[in-house]
Amino acid sequence: MPPAKHSAPAAAANTANQQAVNHQAATQRLLLVSGVVDFGLGALKVLVGIVANSHALIADGIHSFSDLATDIMVWFFNRIGAMEPDADHPYGHARFETFGTLILGTLLIVVAGVLIYDSVDRLMNINVQQLPAWPALAAALGSILIKEWLYRITVQLGTASRSKLLLANAWHHRSDALSSVIVLVGVGGAMLGFSWLEMLAAIGVAFMIAQIGWKLARQSVEELVDTAMAEPYVQEIQKSIEDVEGVRGVHSLRTRRMGPDVLADIHLQVNPAISVSEGHHIGEWVTRALLEEYTDLTDVIVHIDAEDDELLEPRDKFSIAPLRREIRTVLTAVWDEALSAEDIHKMTLHYLNNRVDVELHLDQQRYTDRVTATNLQTQLTKLTTHLPWVNRITVWYG
Repeated sequence: MPPAKHSAPAAAANTANQQAVNHQAATQRLLLVSGVVDFGLGALKVLVGIVANSHALIADGIHSFSDLATDIMVWFFNRIGAMEPDADHPYGHARFETFGTLILGTLLIVVAGVLIYDSVDRLMNINVQQLPAWPALAAALGSILIKEWLYRITVQLGTASRSKLLLANAWHHRSDALSSVIVLVGVGGAMLGFSWLEMLAAIGVAFMIAQIGWKLARQSVEELVDTAMAEPYVQEIQKSIEDVEGVRGVHSLRTRRMGPDVLADIHLQVNPAISVSEGHHIGEWVTRALLEEYTDLTDVIVHIDAEDDELLEPRDKFSIAPLRREIRTVLTAVWDEALSAEDIHKMTLHYLNNRVDVELHLDQQRYTDRVTATNLQTQLTKLTTHLPWVNRITVWYG
């Protein structure tokens, strides 16, 4: 096999690690820019809102300050999520990013609720609203353009790094841009004599923001409780496994997501007569195939089974077959008169269906008579009929 193929997983891992480092640096720079912009926009909208007599613009400025708090939280959880595994977190810290996404989704729902409440309150008291001045229009338009720009670059980086936290933060930028659209429509409508337009638009956009927050929060909760990947994705993985030579079956295939990564636990059924090392090697090939084919699959745990243990009858600690030392002790005692322990060159045990197939390798020179050899196997089998864990005795010579 060409050496290049052997080194492919390692090279892919190095490339992935370098990409992760680059994405982490880009994320930190983006969050710094975003924080500065949110602070500037918040201060600008509050000041212009006071001067231009726009209650909606003041509220929108407060929304921008909430984005600044969000940027700080995203920066914090992103740094923790990028930390290497340690003794307390052997699977890494990606779940901290998921937790941050849950908080962001919840915050979007809260922001939507506040917008709805404020809009309904102002709609009910529309007669007491004072007309805003034109500077509020300019501030709202500038906010829309800047926040939409932040949304797009954040979505681009979040997609490239597969970070749900960044994508959630992007939608928070979009919610601020939409709220500025509300201000623009409301201020323009109020200046034209249709001040109720602002409130109706605010309620509609607030429901959109709540829907986004609910989606993010729901996905985060599903990940935190180890919800399996979608069935079509799991079926594709199973098909890839079954294509590897030596795999007789796949069962107990479990998947879960941790941050941007997918983890899989797999039970492989192989020929029970092959060696342990060959079974392990088949598992290595399965792992290699999956990691090369699925870029988001980063951790694969393979269990090698001689049979489909999902189909076995339930067993308790009293029915499980004994280990090698006890088996050898019991069998040599039972066979004491028919076979000397010194004549057994090797004893191979196959654990199948909660019972044991025993293969004995004896000295060929001492058992040259075929009739005697056949009678010996029959005799040894009869002497073990009272042992419930013995399934079959096979005798080999040489």
